[in-house]
Amino acid sequence: MNIQSIKQRFEIIGNSPLLDRAIDIACQVAPTDISVLISGESGVGKEVFPKIIHHLSARKHGPYIAINCGAIPEGTIDSELFGHEKGSFTDAHEARKGYFEVANNGTIFLDEVAELPLSTQVRLLRVLESKEFMKVGSSKAVKTNVRVVAATNVNIQDAIEKGKFREDLYYRLNSVPISVPSLRERKQDIDLLFRKFSSDFAEKYRMPPLILDEQAKQYLINYHWQGNVRQLKNITEQISIIERDRNITLDTLIKYLPETNQRDLPVLFEKADTTQGFSERELLYKVLFDMKKDIHDLKKIIAEIMQNDSINDNNMKQHPFINKHRQNFDDFIDEDKDIEIQHIYEDKISQEDVKNDIEEEELSLQKKEMDLIKKAIEKYKGKRRKAAEELGISERTLYRKLKELGINL
Repeated sequence: MNIQSIKQRFEIIGNSPLLDRAIDIACQVAPTDISVLISGESGVGKEVFPKIIHHLSARKHGPYIAINCGAIPEGTIDSELFGHEKGSFTDAHEARKGYFEVANNGTIFLDEVAELPLSTQVRLLRVLESKEFMKVGSSKAVKTNVRVVAATNVNIQDAIEKGKFREDLYYRLNSVPISVPSLRERKQDIDLLFRKFSSDFAEKYRMPPLILDEQAKQYLINYHWQGNVRQLKNITEQISIIERDRNITLDTLIKYLPETNQRDLPVLFEKADTTQGFSERELLYKVLFDMKKDIHDLKKIIAEIMQNDSINDNNMKQHPFINKHRQNFDDFIDEDKDIEIQHIYEDKISQEDVKNDIEEEELSLQKKEMDLIKKAIEKYKGKRRKAAEELGISERTLYRKLKELGINL
């Protein structure tokens, strides 16, 4: 079977070369009995590849069992996988076959294999090496002819270094690796997937399919899909159910997509070539933005203390902000407290002065923020995605900042 017919049979949507490569490897390894380890982020669709391998193998008429290793409690997983004898533990009222015995001459898919306890990993390694296992509570070896396909969404090498996964088991499982690309690596498939999901939900809920305008489509394609295909399908279903207007604009789409970058202020990335980017003075604004909150907190402390008309070590040290930076403030107060406190009284700084300082600083920082955004927009000739990358913020944050600052493109 060619790749296109495989996609049709297993309902795989997409034309990404990385996706095609993964499918091709699955087809090539299917006729053999080699163990396969499938890796990829959560939500990319790893579960379809064991089905391809099983149905294209000589075992296709045998059992196919998919097991989520992370969903089985540690205390019962050995019994689930390998079975147990009657009386082997408290609730073992009768003997029971495990999945490896039931799936004889078939295929077992171990999803989230990295979640297996170390003791179970030892049992699994024996199955892979000798094709035999022992039930819980038994000393008799049971033979099994099972093909093992495993999958994980974690970095196995990191798990090995942390002592959570056996290195010898990893090499046994990883005879042939298949890497399933994330949605971010197959951007050309995003619009195709959205239209497929939209059509499916339109049929399911008996309503017209969704239609994205050009801006919404580009935003969808460039969005950081942390949950991959599963997240895209979920978002599409939400919009299909909630929105009455089937023509989806960028403003509508953004409401359903969570913020992927926590930073709200534009901050510049350090780059080797700064001659074509921002000036050194503008880079200093990055430091100012980072200091902004602490400066405001410090000024508010002074205003609060002056309002109470009482300044002493205890007042200052008990303040939450100063508590956070206790050592720095202790050094400051102990070193020169009398001079500094007297200086504050002599100058008679008013609350209104402090308030004006804060307002002037906010206006100044807002202006610099606006200048940085405009400079980035001009540099990339209105291309918001490139501008957002330059500023170190998400495209969604840039879109919101443009609206807040009243910048029209």
